[in-house]
Amino acid sequence: MESTTRKISASKNIALVAHDHCKSSLLGWVSKNKVKLSSHKLFATGTTGSLVSKETGLPVTGMLSGPMGGDQQIGSMIAEQKIDLLIFFWDPLNAVPHDPDVKALLRLATVWNIPVATNPATADFLITSPYFDEEIDIVIPDYQSYLNKRTS
Repeated sequence: MESTTRKISASKNIALVAHDHCKSSLLGWVSKNKVKLSSHKLFATGTTGSLVSKETGLPVTGMLSGPMGGDQQIGSMIAEQKIDLLIFFWDPLNAVPHDPDVKALLRLATVWNIPVATNPATADFLITSPYFDEEIDIVIPDYQSYLNKRTS
């Protein structure tokens, strides 16, 4: 598939997701970075979003709980280019019943070339990058060109 570019604006749409055993870690990370995150728009799966909003006072647009389809909602937003960055603290040591959804979410983030942090260290690298608060062009699949060729 051919590629094109997408401009990610200085104000990012950030998805926050955390498995149960990682929620406290994500809450700590968001609390530590509350000021920097406040200039961006936050989205989160069900319980995670409620906890982040309650703990930090930051506005969070909530999706369904991950097992009820929230991971897929976030994945859909990534494919629609409505999410610019994914912070997903997942627990690699505990299997979850919705593991296929988790893999699909990570796959979509990779396909659409958005930055992903799966742990606090990587999230720290992302939030301290100069690109975090600046515009940046990223390379993405040229899906429209692909469709045009298939239908012509």
